[in-house]
Amino acid sequence: MNKKVAIGVDIGGTNTAIGVVDPEGNVMVKDNIPTPSHGNIEKYIADLAGAINEVIKSVSLLNKDIEILGIGIGAPNGNYYSGTIEYAPNLSFKGVVRLIDLLRGHFPKMEALALTNDANAAAIGEMIYGGAKGMRNFVMFTLGTGVGSGIIVNGDLVYGHDGFAGECGHTTLVPGGRRCGCGALGHLEAYCSAPGMKRTAFELMAFYHAADSLLADKSYNELDSKMIYEAAVQGDKIALEVFEKTGAWLGQGLADTVHHLSPEAIFLFGGPTAAGDFIFKPTKEHMEKHLLPIFKDKIKILPSKLKSGDAAIVGASALVWKELEK
Repeated sequence: MNKKVAIGVDIGGTNTAIGVVDPEGNVMVKDNIPTPSHGNIEKYIADLAGAINEVIKSVSLLNKDIEILGIGIGAPNGNYYSGTIEYAPNLSFKGVVRLIDLLRGHFPKMEALALTNDANAAAIGEMIYGGAKGMRNFVMFTLGTGVGSGIIVNGDLVYGHDGFAGECGHTTLVPGGRRCGCGALGHLEAYCSAPGMKRTAFELMAFYHAADSLLADKSYNELDSKMIYEAAVQGDKIALEVFEKTGAWLGQGLADTVHHLSPEAIFLFGGPTAAGDFIFKPTKEHMEKHLLPIFKDKIKILPSKLKSGDAAIVGASALVWKELEK
């Protein structure tokens, strides 16, 4: 009997990761290629197709009865409806790139080829392989360089009329506040992303003149959310307040999401979530504080169950299973 598997591709600003994923969400074989700075999309697609064929060969050597069902791709500004990457700021390919059409030229017989953005891919991965199995209404927040989100309603991912729904990280949290990476002011992403936590740490050190903080000797380019966590574990007051403030802001943002969608759960994924209760406790407390009474104590905030190292590949591969359900 053939073992059915899916290929997941995660296109990042620096690297593109490729993996073959089994129905339980285990990555059987993986590889990566550089995401180029040359901007030549045809050359990149040829290189990507070559790398995909290599992982197919590798997994076929492990098991001759492998059946490849399709390829799922997560990418910045990936549009599921059109199969295009559109004006991605961190990629060298300019304008609208017809990624799925170009890839189909190399894999004409592949049953399922699908593209979405990385946060949507993570949400589908959580539903197919992770902690959201059996849930029909939940939201996934990805906390990293930015804040992304994927929204599942009645078992389907919400794409909106143009394919770009789910930008909860760009809701306005503090009117006229910090400048977000998108250029606007006061967005959730500017406060609750990993760089946002760093900005909070430097603001607090300046406010308290905290020369004795464990973070005080770190340069702006050096400091990251992992260092803030390590300082919090040692009881550093600045680091502890960073998590308290981040949780307060995130909890406020999640309350808005609950009021819009009434999900069963909200999953958090990404580097800062490794801090456990340091981030989850204040987030839950402040979400509850901002909720209407009808929603209080009903919505779970849960850590993602996707393996962090493989989550992007696994999430992208889950698109294939959703395509085959149609």
